Amino acid sequence: MYLREVPGLLSPADVTATAESIAEWQLDSGLILWFPGGHADPWNHVECAMALDVTGYRAAAERAYDFLAGSQRSDGSWHRYYTADGTEEHKLDANCTAYVACGVWHHYLVTGDRGFLEDMWGVVDSAIGFALGLQQPGGEILWARHADGTPWPFALLTSSCSIHHSLRAARAVARELGHERPEWAAASARLADAIRRAPAAFAPKDRWAMDWYYPVLAGILEGRSARRRLTDRWDGFVLEGWGVRCVSDRDWITPAETAECAMACLAAGLTTEAWQLFEWSQRQRDGDGRYWTGTVLPQEVRFPAGERASYSAAAQLLAADALSDSSPAAGLFTRGTGLPAPARATQPAYR
Repeated sequence: MYLREVPGLLSPADVTATAESIAEWQLDSGLILWFPGGHADPWNHVECAMALDVTGYRAAAERAYDFLAGSQRSDGSWHRYYTADGTEEHKLDANCTAYVACGVWHHYLVTGDRGFLEDMWGVVDSAIGFALGLQQPGGEILWARHADGTPWPFALLTSSCSIHHSLRAARAVARELGHERPEWAAASARLADAIRRAPAAFAPKDRWAMDWYYPVLAGILEGRSARRRLTDRWDGFVLEGWGVRCVSDRDWITPAETAECAMACLAAGLTTEAWQLFEWSQRQRDGDGRYWTGTVLPQEVRFPAGERASYSAAAQLLAADALSDSSPAAGLFTRGTGLPAPARATQPAYR
């Protein structure tokens, strides 16, 4: 069962065109570029693989994971950016690295392929080990390491939220395969506690939309707390008729963040708002099924000029899947499908 359409918003032909627009930009190596001649990062690469999976492009998705398996460093990480010719930026990003666990679990939910899960276990195990090597005593996880291994001096809220979701996915993979990783649950609990109770542990990024909705999208805030977080700053980030501003004081609307926020709304029980955001974001769909990276208002200028990104299309397809409840993985970001319950810290909160 795959995503076929979103009645009234995306036809079957629309879904196919968007999925094929992602597959078209995949290199022979399996790497999925942001756009031809550009670069790719492991996080958005996985996002594209998940979008290909929910639309039935399984072989292309598996080639994407083959690329990651073949390019993973001995310390479990990947470099920040890759191009058709090799590595572009050598930084080692904890969130980009951990996200493979989310993708691997997602692929298993869609396909039921236990052999794939077994083949990718070592990749997931090493990737999570790298990310947790950057966890601090307070629970937060530093953003990255330089290529020489030196850690960056700060943690990012969005990054740590995404890692928390990836940790839950990694725990699901481990549980399914019978591997014991109790330290992952403990690390996850400490991380969630820092996110909920120690905002000063993270670099101040309050202007950025992802810091606003990611604690909800990652399942750290639920129910009333999730709804309150989204509604309290709704007017600062959402532009009526268009979608979500990347930064609250700039009228630059992106279809990727609008789609992610739609999924966060769905997770929080704000179903009407979720559908509204997704409907508005179709204004940034191009005629061939691709999505613009962003639009500057009120001029309605595409920015960066002429740029359409594979990850924008991927986020839209994942939101479409979640809203239409089409694939077996449709609830991964909105209901935590197959994930263990969020772990709770047993130690006093870091303040």
